[in-house]
Amino acid sequence: MNKKIYVGNLPFSSTSQTLIEMFSAYGEVTSSKVIMDRDTGRSKGFGFVEMSNSDEADAAITQLHGSDFGGRSLTVNEARVTNGKPSPFHGAPKQDRSEQQRPFRAQSNW
Repeated sequence: MNKKIYVGNLPFSSTSQTLIEMFSAYGEVTSSKVIMDRDTGRSKGFGFVEMSNSDEADAAITQLHGSDFGGRSLTVNEARVTNGKPSPFHGAPKQDRSEQQRPFRAQSNW
């Protein structure tokens, strides 16, 4: 089964081919994508790699997480899925604040 990997803190010059070359040392890379800013066309500094073998993907994650690439320390981990889409954001889900009361603030007549 394919395993999708999040790769963060990439140099802005990185391409999908760069990711393929980096991860193919650990096994077969099925796909790779560097996320680009649609306005500037420049890399956003993160991307995704999909590997065909789960054990190879785990080895790549272990070896590449924290490694130096282009003067930057890479963040490499299994991509998380939210609403059917991979997400690099690992924080807690947003709370619904629509029914929370806002703190009272006295208005000044100044």
